[in-house]
Amino acid sequence: MKNFISILLLTVIFTVSCSTKSGNPVQKNKSPKIEFIDKSSDNRIDVLIDGKHFTSYCWPDLVYKPILFPIFTSAGTEITRGFPIKPRTGERADHPHHTGMWLTYGDVNSSDFWGNGSKGLGNQNDNGGVIKHMEVENLSGGNGEGSMATVESWTNKSGKELLKEETEYHFLADGSTRIIDRITTLTAGENAVLMPDTKEGMFGIRVARQLELPSEGEVTLYGADGQPTKVTEMSNDEISGNYRSSEGGTGLNVWGTRAKWMDLYGSIGDEKISLVICDHPKNQSYPTYWHARGYGLFAANPFGWKDFTKGKEELNFSIPAGLSVTFRYRVIISSGIHLDEHEINAYADDFAGKY
Repeated sequence: MKNFISILLLTVIFTVSCSTKSGNPVQKNKSPKIEFIDKSSDNRIDVLIDGKHFTSYCWPDLVYKPILFPIFTSAGTEITRGFPIKPRTGERADHPHHTGMWLTYGDVNSSDFWGNGSKGLGNQNDNGGVIKHMEVENLSGGNGEGSMATVESWTNKSGKELLKEETEYHFLADGSTRIIDRITTLTAGENAVLMPDTKEGMFGIRVARQLELPSEGEVTLYGADGQPTKVTEMSNDEISGNYRSSEGGTGLNVWGTRAKWMDLYGSIGDEKISLVICDHPKNQSYPTYWHARGYGLFAANPFGWKDFTKGKEELNFSIPAGLSVTFRYRVIISSGIHLDEHEINAYADDFAGKY
């Protein structure tokens, strides 16, 4: 009996040893390292995860707002549209103000921050507002999570500040999944700020062509000659995107509906990707309305009630002088799999309890 027990123990020890050396999950993996590379001289700060480019916080002079651009999956696949900053052949050449990932609004004391730049890079609209990057207050890298704090100024065409913005970005890595938490506080100055009801808002991302929903009809694409080209019969080859909401909505029908989260899933090449935006219970209008279009605009809008309800409801939001409002959004980017409802709910619940 003693010999049997000794042999059994040796077998267990040998098995554990071999499993550990072969990279079996018995061996606990170290969390990915998140670091920042300050390239302020080029108007950007790069975010790296285990040495690979994840995204950049940048404030190009010709875009009129700070953005995260480009954004990559853990496998290195770009999920943001390149046009108009770094256009790729075959992309849609429309809405040049849809660049990277951003937070703006279409009517702030009659200034249009959302649509400014719609005439092209460097072409400011007559009533266009500008979100000026002021400073980076904090950069903190680490294993599994890194954070950045920035200050911006929302100014009208004459240069008067309407809102002060303070934003925290939290970048997290969970296996092959990447997460961006954005916490933005807007503070009115000496005058109240009115933000009347419009669908042109608020937290959005413009995605790569492959993550659009299949569609028909004429479209303008960026041509190989570097010029926008109208295509009358659009090919849907490799166009694989689809929407799914926390409330069960799918496809184009999610536009104008309310949901706690929205999942845009598809494939780029052989890589399955889920791109999820989560609303937060503390946000205005939770669960938010979704300005989610088939052509690649994916946005959450807490203020656009009139358009989304066909005039049945209206919200004319305002921030009293000297007071603040905070918006919290989580973006989840999975690589290699399409996240299921249980996994998304777990990420959303974690987000709801974290901030």
